[in-house]
Amino acid sequence: MDEFSYLSVLFSIIVGLTVAEILQGFRHLLLLRERVRIYWPGLVWGFLLLVIAAQTWWTSFGLRHRHDWTFAMFGIVLLQTVLVYMQAGLVFPDFSESHAIDLRDHYLRQNRWFFSLVCCTLIVSVCKDLVSDGKLPSRDNLLFHLVFFAAAGTGAVTKSEAVHKFLAVFGVIAFGSYIFVLFSRLQ
Repeated sequence: MDEFSYLSVLFSIIVGLTVAEILQGFRHLLLLRERVRIYWPGLVWGFLLLVIAAQTWWTSFGLRHRHDWTFAMFGIVLLQTVLVYMQAGLVFPDFSESHAIDLRDHYLRQNRWFFSLVCCTLIVSVCKDLVSDGKLPSRDNLLFHLVFFAAAGTGAVTKSEAVHKFLAVFGVIAFGSYIFVLFSRLQ
């Protein structure tokens, strides 16, 4: 077994937990639909996190030829994966309670933490390239990171519903463009 095959097991488990967390949230929404007040921006972020988890796993394949792993490299890749999992833990409420569930209320209570974690994930993503390659990401990749950071920073500091609705739509378009431009093929 090579280094990547060994190390990627833990990354894959965390990505799997991320996907499970989000899919369980959607499942609970279906099962408890009579007592759930829907708020579409939260649903959009749930969907987008599924795509982000898939993209995280997809891009990790690019690490398969590395044979110079250090604990710092392993740790930074692991941290990025854990931060995405933590976002998944915030996107939907705890469905174990028996009262009505208001997704709007949950979104507005969690948005500061959620978007702060997005900002942290973006910083770690840039640091991952610095730690593993000794340089910043490519110009296009760094530009996308800066745009995402500005959007997430805005989401972390504002309570404006109009802004949050815009950010949900913008997030889908921007992340879709990011994947199309930089990650449409395995590397």
